[in-house]
Amino acid sequence: MLYAILCYHMEDVVGAWSPAHDEAVMARLAAVRDDLAGQGRLSLSARLLPTTTAVTLRKDREPPLLVDGPFAETKEQLLGFYLVDCTDLAEAAAVARELAAANPGGCYEIRPVATSWKSNAVHGARP
Repeated sequence: MLYAILCYHMEDVVGAWSPAHDEAVMARLAAVRDDLAGQGRLSLSARLLPTTTAVTLRKDREPPLLVDGPFAETKEQLLGFYLVDCTDLAEAAAVARELAAANPGGCYEIRPVATSWKSNAVHGARP
């Protein structure tokens, strides 16, 4: 089963890190990523650019409207994600704990990934 592990943090905090601190955090995260890849469990991971580079397509009107930036009212922003093959939610939570140890602060949302666009079923059980 694939799980998306979504990485949230306060963008202004992460943006204020020194280049050396950012490089150290990314190196620790790379160690976790490389371990998962070596086990054949990592499908994809990506660090997202700042929300100032994002646009949102509002489709509640015709024609749809493209506007600058995300519009979620949150203190933390989605900064990246991992797509990991795990046997169950408990195993996915263990991976998220490894990521959290490498990058303290923020939070990690863990969500099962539907294997079919037709499926609305939620897979996995809470640990």
